[in-house]
Amino acid sequence: MDSRTVSVLLWMLLSSSTGIKLDGNGYVDVTIAISSRVPQDNTLIDKIKDMVTKGSIHLHQALDKKVYFKEATILVPPNWNSKDFTKARAESYEKANIRIDNANPAYGDEPYTLQYGECGNEAQFIHFTPNFLRDDTLIKTYGSRGNVLVHEWAHLRWGVYDEYSETNPFYYSNGHIEATRCSKNIKGQFYDESRQPCQTDPQTLLPTKGCKFFPNKYQNTDSSIMFLPSLDSVSTFCRENEHNYEAPNLQNKKCGKATRTVIFEDSVDKDALRSLKPLLSSPPAPTFKVVQRMHRVVCLVLDVSGSMKGPRMLRLQQAATHFLQNIIEDQASAGIVTFSTDAKTLSHLTTIDSESTREKLIKLLPKVAEGWTYICKGLNLGLKVLEKDNGDVMGDEIIFLTDGEATDNINTCVPAAIKSGAIIHTIALGDKADKALREMADQTGGKFITASDDILSNQLLHGFSSITIPTGDQTKDPVQIDSAGKKTSDWFNGTVLVDKTIGTKTSFTITYEKSLPDISIQSPSGSTYKQIQMRHDEAAKTVTLKVPGTAQPGDWKYSIQTTISQSLTITATSQAARADVPPIVVKARMNQQFSDGTKPLIVFAEVSQNYRPVIKAEVWATLESESGSAQELQLLDNGAGADAFKDDGVYSRYFTQMKKGRSSLKVRVKNLDGQARFTIQKRDGAPYVPGYVVNGVVELNNPKPPVSEESLEVGRFTRTVTGESFEVAFTGSTPPNFPPNKITDLSAEIQEDSVLLNWTAPGEDLDQGTAKSYEIRWSFDLKELRLNFSNAHVFNTSAVSPQEAGSVEQHSFNPNITIQNGTTVFFAVQSVDKKSVKSEISNIAQALKMLPGPDTC
Repeated sequence: MDSRTVSVLLWMLLSSSTGIKLDGNGYVDVTIAISSRVPQDNTLIDKIKDMVTKGSIHLHQALDKKVYFKEATILVPPNWNSKDFTKARAESYEKANIRIDNANPAYGDEPYTLQYGECGNEAQFIHFTPNFLRDDTLIKTYGSRGNVLVHEWAHLRWGVYDEYSETNPFYYSNGHIEATRCSKNIKGQFYDESRQPCQTDPQTLLPTKGCKFFPNKYQNTDSSIMFLPSLDSVSTFCRENEHNYEAPNLQNKKCGKATRTVIFEDSVDKDALRSLKPLLSSPPAPTFKVVQRMHRVVCLVLDVSGSMKGPRMLRLQQAATHFLQNIIEDQASAGIVTFSTDAKTLSHLTTIDSESTREKLIKLLPKVAEGWTYICKGLNLGLKVLEKDNGDVMGDEIIFLTDGEATDNINTCVPAAIKSGAIIHTIALGDKADKALREMADQTGGKFITASDDILSNQLLHGFSSITIPTGDQTKDPVQIDSAGKKTSDWFNGTVLVDKTIGTKTSFTITYEKSLPDISIQSPSGSTYKQIQMRHDEAAKTVTLKVPGTAQPGDWKYSIQTTISQSLTITATSQAARADVPPIVVKARMNQQFSDGTKPLIVFAEVSQNYRPVIKAEVWATLESESGSAQELQLLDNGAGADAFKDDGVYSRYFTQMKKGRSSLKVRVKNLDGQARFTIQKRDGAPYVPGYVVNGVVELNNPKPPVSEESLEVGRFTRTVTGESFEVAFTGSTPPNFPPNKITDLSAEIQEDSVLLNWTAPGEDLDQGTAKSYEIRWSFDLKELRLNFSNAHVFNTSAVSPQEAGSVEQHSFNPNITIQNGTTVFFAVQSVDKKSVKSEISNIAQALKMLPGPDTC
């Protein structure tokens, strides 16, 4: 390793990436963003400060006085007016930890955390509504806002799950009906909606629908926050010695251990929490910054060194043209800098206020490539261009593209660039681009994109398209409808589907490699747009059709004819058809931006419209290495393998065929057969309490507003989206082998003298391929099965051959032991691959041998 590499690694280690961090005992870099859909109300800022301040005291109490909220930043929308807001740095709505936005239709004003990772993994964000922060009547229903914040923080930061269950609010245990809760020390009564004793269903021995658990207002236990943070006595998390392992809640299904155990043993803060000393006195109050991001200020810093000659320079022109023509917002400011042996300013910052301004900027894009790759010269000049508008670069953006390793010593400029406050997005073109690019983006809150030299994949253009800064109003964000490419000497024909949620600012961008083809585009009603109605940039070999007004919904047909062999691509983008109806959007990401091969990589694609999940769509991910080799992977929303929850609109899959180096991620979603549906799925959230028992009398809270549970038709649509790129570095020449994935959806039902078990088949390698065999065990004792799986009763599975990963497994077994009525039996499965490597033990399923019960409970 040479000295230059050592220097680069040193500043990478010394720099800290954006995101929540612990500074001593205090959490810092907590970003709370208000959506631009929320009308200005400065009292919301005070409400947020109050919630975090009180939440800090509760957090300090909850974890042995070890942690608290030290610093938080509140990002207000660009359309709010005040001289009291300072300029945002790397903060953005998209990357905020806590969002203040209009209600999710499934939750109403109930706070929740978007969480779809494995137990112990950080979640995506917490969602509070403005009304939750303003309406004090909700405090009685959900608890103090500070306590609710700590409940949601545990989801967000430590990856624990709820200890209550709306789908399974009761269970049968040792001859008694129990409320699903933790700890069992929380006492209460069962009543129906009319405050009458609940009826019992003779088939299940459980209370009938409508029965609810009303906790005693005053309790003699302090746990648990993940069950009922609204109780005054509750101040901490369930400990291992009091954890209720039988309760059919998500914490047991996903984690199988106490919430406190997960926090101290599996979470991102596990090492810090073990070593931190408790604060002897009360924690100091959090400090707050209120910041605002106004119109974007962006400088393109483009590599024009000798290695960019030929096809790479053409692709740079095409991608930058598309960005300036269709992606960057009106009223944003843009500048252009190039670098090779020297750096040049091709355009100072220019406000984009018309189509002619966009055209002027496009004409200034570089056309010649020569010289060496002096990265620092380009980076320093880009920062100087950004300084020209107001004297600093705080929150401004650089889009930095290069295809080679730095000729100069980047240690002389990169640390200063990181400290400047600018957001630096980096694009690595080809497999020789400098390895520091990913870290530079990570340290500044920018995006990291890679693009191979495969022209047809159009990765560079897609990468530029993905560099946006959303503010929470998705009606104003560009949507990539579709993208396709073909190498041909004849016709390139196809269809682009414009669905009903989009239509304004619709554009079709066609790129060609050598000579101008003949192009025509036909609307669904039959109107034909000829080349004379399109913009042709001869230098960038790009043709663009901007559809006037709102594009007609339906199939738009394109016909492109060439007489010579060349590569052709088409990309279609649009925006929301109506200002009050957000479009269907797709967000794609990997669970790790850097992997050393020890933990499996997972691909995620979230498909939704205004928080409503879109289910039963067809979702494919393309993962392309920097050398150009690509792999396709169908993502699933089946609640098995890498997918945490069935039908939640998050499609997932393990990526096992990882390659060393950097890779790009592209996801294509389509619903051409009309099978997709909107679903209103509520999984967890701050628990609603129907009322409390005070001195034996039920005191009701306000009823919870109803939400629609109807599954609605989506209609035909397509989307293509580019996620941030990722990097893999493992030892050896081949990727690591992983065992079969953990089975997470095992269910059991006792039928007379046999047991029917259902689960989704794992693979040979996580959720790929076919496992070799199953080991299925059962016990009357949950603790024995959990802690001594190999000593529990075993079923004979010699006749069971595992099916391909993702298949439904359903098998009936005879325990060969008489199971008495009223007995609960517990079951678990372990998979084995061809190398005799075993998976983790599945979730523990329980089944009850039922007997007729009393009429009331």
